[in-house]
Amino acid sequence: MALAFLCLVILLSSTLNSWQVVKVAGGSTPNYRDALAKSLLFFQGQRSGRLPRTQQIDWRSASGLSDGSFARVDLTGGYYDAGDNVKFNFPMAFTTTMLSWSTLEYGKKMGPELQSARAAIRWATDYLLKCALATPGKLYVGVGDPNSDHRCWERPEDMDTVRSVYSVSPSNPGSDVAGETAAALAAASLVFRTVDPAYSRLLLRTAQKVMQFAIQYRGSYSDSLGSAVCPFYCSYSGYKDELLWGAAWLFRATNNVYYFNFIRSLGANDGTDIFSWDNKYAGARVLLSRRSLLNRDMAFEPYRQQAEDFVCRILPNSPYSSTQYTPGGLMFKLSQSNLQYVTSITFLLTTYSKYMAATKHTFNCGNLLVTSNTLRSLSKRQVDYILGENPLKMSYMVGYGSDYPRRIHHRGSSLPSEAIHPQSFGCEGGFQPFYYTANPNPNILTGAVVGGPNQNDFFPDDRTDYSHSEPATYINAALVGPLAFFAGSFNM
Repeated sequence: MALAFLCLVILLSSTLNSWQVVKVAGGSTPNYRDALAKSLLFFQGQRSGRLPRTQQIDWRSASGLSDGSFARVDLTGGYYDAGDNVKFNFPMAFTTTMLSWSTLEYGKKMGPELQSARAAIRWATDYLLKCALATPGKLYVGVGDPNSDHRCWERPEDMDTVRSVYSVSPSNPGSDVAGETAAALAAASLVFRTVDPAYSRLLLRTAQKVMQFAIQYRGSYSDSLGSAVCPFYCSYSGYKDELLWGAAWLFRATNNVYYFNFIRSLGANDGTDIFSWDNKYAGARVLLSRRSLLNRDMAFEPYRQQAEDFVCRILPNSPYSSTQYTPGGLMFKLSQSNLQYVTSITFLLTTYSKYMAATKHTFNCGNLLVTSNTLRSLSKRQVDYILGENPLKMSYMVGYGSDYPRRIHHRGSSLPSEAIHPQSFGCEGGFQPFYYTANPNPNILTGAVVGGPNQNDFFPDDRTDYSHSEPATYINAALVGPLAFFAGSFNM
C-alpha cells in the first residue's frame, strides 16, 4: 500500500522488544480535535436507560427501563460495556475514573468538548450513585445475566434475556469493584466541584462510604459472584490494586491523611508493565507521583520511583523494557483487545510527561535519559497509529478518516434500528441475517475504538472476531486525555 502520511524505516532486533522508528518524510497531523469530539460521542451509543433529547446517535433508543426490578430498586442508566447488553460495573467504574482523570488533567484543552466529557461522566455517576445508595449495606455491581446475554444477538432495545441484579455486601465482599467505584465517584467529585458543588459533595460522601466498605470487608468480587463476572471481568490482579487506587483518588479529593496512611499500610509494591480495568497499580503510582513532582513532597517519592520503573518497562529503547511493539510501531501487550492497554498506558505516558515538563524533571532507565519529550513522542506515535498512521493506513476509530472498521462486533450497530425495523428481533434473530454477513454494519457507532490489529499490524475487520473488532468504553475513556492533550498542543 502507498505510504500516504509518512515512510517508516524500522530497525528490528530478533524480538519485537527493541525497535526504532525514523520518520523520513513528513505527513499531515491527524485532526485530534475531530477525533476527540468523536471519542466522546461514542459514549452516547453505549447508553442504557431513557435517552435524553440531546441524544445525537439517533439509531439508539431507550433500553433497560426495568433494570433493578428484580431487587425492587431503580438501576436504570449507565453504560453497556462493549458490544453486548450487560452492565458490568467493574469496567464501567474504571471508564468513569479515566474520563474524570482525563477531564481533570486536560479539561482546559478540550474546548467545546468539555461539556460532552462532563455529560459522559455524569451518565455513569448517576447510575453508580444508585448502585451505592439504593440499599443500605449493599453495593450493586451489575445488571444482566452475561451468560444468557452472550447467547443472543439482539438490540439493547429488544432485550428479552433475564436482567439479573448482582451485588456485594459484608457477607459477599467485593473490595475490587468497591474500590474502583469509590475511585470513580471521588474523581468525578473533583470534575464537578466548581460547576455543581452539591452534586460534587454527594459524589464525595458516597465515595467515602463505598471506600470504607471496600476496606472493612476484604475480598474479591470474582470469588463472591463467580460465573456472573468470570471469565468476562474477573479481577485477575486481586483487590489490593483497587484499594490503592481508590485510596489515592480519595486522598486527592479530600487531602485527608487517613487515606495516605492507609496507602502506606497496604505495602502494594508489585512491579508492573500494564494498566487496565483490572490492574490499577501503575495508574495509582502516576497519580500519587504528582505530589512528589508538582508539590515537592518527599513522602511521595517512592511512588515517583515506582511510576518511573513502570515507564522503563514500557519504553522501547529502555534496557528494562518488557513491552513488545509491532513492526509498525504499536505497543503490543495482549492479543485480546490490545488497544485497551495501548490507550491506558498512553494516558499514563502523556500525563507523566506533563508532570515532568512542568518541573523540568528527567530520569534514567539504565543509560537511557528520559525527558518529558521522550514520553510525549511515544504517546503521539501510539495515538497517530490508532488514527491511521500505520501500515494499513486504517483508522481504528469508527467514523474517523476514510478507512475505518465497518463490521464491528456490536449488537446495536450491526442490526437495523427500530426506526427501520420496528419489530423485535428476539434473542437469536440477529445472528443469521446480520451477525454472519460480510456486509458492513447498518449503523455507524461514531468514535468507537475497536480492539485493534494483531502483532503483525493486520486487522481482519470481521464482526465474528471480537478480540479485534469489538469496541469498549474503557478503550475510549483512556484515549480522551491524550486526544485532548494533542488537540490543545496543535490548536486544531
